[in-house]
Order: sequence, then structure tokens, then C-alpha cells
Amino acid sequence: MTMDPEYSLQDVLRCHLCETPGPPMYCVICNKYLCKACEKDHISDPSKEHKMVTFKKRGYTPKCQKHPSKICEQYCEQCDVPICATCASSEEHHGHQFIEITKTMDNKKEIIQKILQELEKTIYLKYQEIASIITDQKIALNENSQKLTTEIDKHGEDLHREIDTIIRNMKSNMDEMDTKHLAVLDKQEDEIKHTISEITQTIAELKTLLDSNDVSRVSAYKSRNDEFRRLPPKLAVSLPSFTPQKISKEQLYQQFGSLSASSIKTDEHGYTMESPGAESSPPDRPLIDVPRIITQINTEYNIFLNPLRRLYSVSCLSDEEVWTCGGENIMRLYNLSGELVKSVQTKSGNKPYDIAVTRSGDLVYTDYSDSTVNVVKNTHIQTVMRLRGWRPLSVCSTSSGDLLVVMFSDDYKQSKVVCYSGSTEK
Repeated sequence: MTMDPEYSLQDVLRCHLCETPGPPMYCVICNKYLCKACEKDHISDPSKEHKMVTFKKRGYTPKCQKHPSKICEQYCEQCDVPICATCASSEEHHGHQFIEITKTMDNKKEIIQKILQELEKTIYLKYQEIASIITDQKIALNENSQKLTTEIDKHGEDLHREIDTIIRNMKSNMDEMDTKHLAVLDKQEDEIKHTISEITQTIAELKTLLDSNDVSRVSAYKSRNDEFRRLPPKLAVSLPSFTPQKISKEQLYQQFGSLSASSIKTDEHGYTMESPGAESSPPDRPLIDVPRIITQINTEYNIFLNPLRRLYSVSCLSDEEVWTCGGENIMRLYNLSGELVKSVQTKSGNKPYDIAVTRSGDLVYTDYSDSTVNVVKNTHIQTVMRLRGWRPLSVCSTSSGDLLVVMFSDDYKQSKVVCYSGSTEK
């Protein structure tokens, strides 16, 4: 269990007058901590000026940078700095709007709290989700690589088997041809050998007859030379040959298969995040056939009292608040109860042509007369676009945070819709 350092410090401190522990009040000018009982006695001292704040707000009122003896009790909204009473009455801050510094701190801390909540509850979780997606993508990449490697190896083994089969078949065909040819050659060789044997025998017989004086045998001999002159047919053996095809790597690659190229595309709007405070609607939420009136807001725009003060445009800040603009230079924020929450005057004093609310909750308005598009952040108005040769009309904020602006040329001959990211045309 962790202890809040604010309360830990408060437990150590004691009231300057009565020593009561944990004083809840603090005098900024005297730099003294006081309990509730002693607060009245302390501020009743007329010899000094006193400024009491709660313990938590003890650092809200710093010393003035220009007047060190003074304490800053106000905050200048135009200059965005804390100021003392002397600064507030000076020419430097003439005509500026001041707000009590404690309220400024409370407002800013509320904004910081919302920023922190958005970081912790939305943005941080979204980045964790994205990191998890990347991890899954890396796992999928590795698994796919292993799968492809197995498939390539198997296909390579299949190809090797087919080549081995071709080699075996070709060798078998060659052996078969050799066997047939050899059988023919063997047969003729046997016949020739038999004939040679007979010729050899005949030669021997003839030599015997030449040495013989037996008239009967010599007279009875008949020559076989006519028989031996009939030579056997000559066998013209055509030996098989192997003609290898030129190995083409390109054809091998085509025969083997192909590997599709991988790609990584960057989608700037692939990940989306809801606006702070926005509630997501179900994607299949049915549309109602008949519009239903939730509430009726009576604005200050009344066409019957003043034809020029008609309501021009509305834009929802949230489910509870809506911005309005009409035929004057004031834009008003109403809640659903019809109560005026805030009003903002245009920077130029001209009436706004149209309004919209950005994803971050800032108000955007177009000023047709001075050709500008402006953003209202709290009470500060910033001109984000100043058009040349064109005049802005309608404006809307996209789901990705961009602005779509409808505009006409100064001569009214052309019109276009332009998408802006910040002040940059896309």
C-alpha cells in the first residue's frame, strides 16, 4: 500500500500557532500552516496582508516574476502567464481577460487528469494492443517461413525423385536395346564360327585328298566353295547415343515453382482510436424510421425578432453538449437542458459561416469574410488556414482527425473540397 506524499507531508506539519498536527490551511504571504481554529486569528491581524488557501493549493500562488514582493493571484488568458495585482493594472495587460489563479490551476489539473486518464485507459492500452499485434505478426511470419521451407524441401525431393526415375528408365531402355542387339550379334557370331569350323574341316579334308592315291575318294569329292562363297549378311549396328538438353536455370525455376514476393504496406489510418469520452456505437445499430426528439433547446437565435439572427449550424461536442452558430459573431455551447455553458466570439468579429468539432473536442469555424479557418482551444482562437483566392464555406472533421473544407473561388466560378491535416493540404 502506497501513501499519498501530500498527506504524508501534511501529517508531519503542525499548526504554526497551536501545534495541531495536519493543518488544512496555508497562508501564502506569511508562509505559515494553520488549523481551521487558528485561521481566523491569523487573518484578523491587520498589520499584514494575508492570503489563505487549502493545503493542497499551497503552491498555486507563486511570487510574481516582475514584482517579487507580490503574489500572483490572477492568470492572464491572453498571455498565458500568472500575474499579480500590479501586473493586472499595467498597460501590458490592458484589456486582457483574467481568471483567478486557483481556478486556472483547477481547470488545468482537470485537463491534465483527463489527459492522464486517456493515456492510461486508452492510448497506453491501444499501444499495448498494437505491440501484441506486431508480436503475433512476427510469430505468423516465422511459422509461415517454416511452412514454406518444408514445402520447398518436399517439392525438391519430389523433383529429385522424378529425375532419378527418368535416369533409371533411360538406363533400363539402354540395357534393353543392348540385350536385343547383342542377341542378334551372338546368333550371327555363332553361325560364322560354325561356318569357319566347317571351312577348317574342309581344308583338312582337301589336304588329305591331295596326299591320297585313292582314286575313288579323289573322284567322289564335290567342292563346297560355292556354298562358302555365299557370305552372311553384314549387320549394320546403329549404336544409341544420348543427347542431353541444355540446362536452363530459368526453365528450371519455372518448372520448380515460384515464391510470391512479400510486402509491407503502411496504412496511416489502419489503427483507430476513439475520441476522449466518445462512446462507440454498435456497427449493426439499426436506423430509426421516424426521428425521435430527445430534447428541445431554445437558443438565442430568433428569426422572428431579428431576421439576421437565424440559427445556421450545430455540431455535437458530446452526448450532452452542442455548439451552435448563427447570424452574429458569437458561437454558443448549450447542454441538453438548454443552459448556456460557454460562448466564444470570433477572432475577426465576423459571423462564422460554419462550425465543426474535432476528435480532440476543439471547435473549428470558417470565416468567409476574411478567408480563414480557425480552431478554438479553450478560450484561445488560432487561425490554422488563411486562404488566398478562395473563401471557406462548410467544414467537417473526419474520423481520422483531418478537416474537409468546402470553398469557393473569389470570382465564384470555381468550387472544391480540400482535405487538411492540421494546416497542411493533403
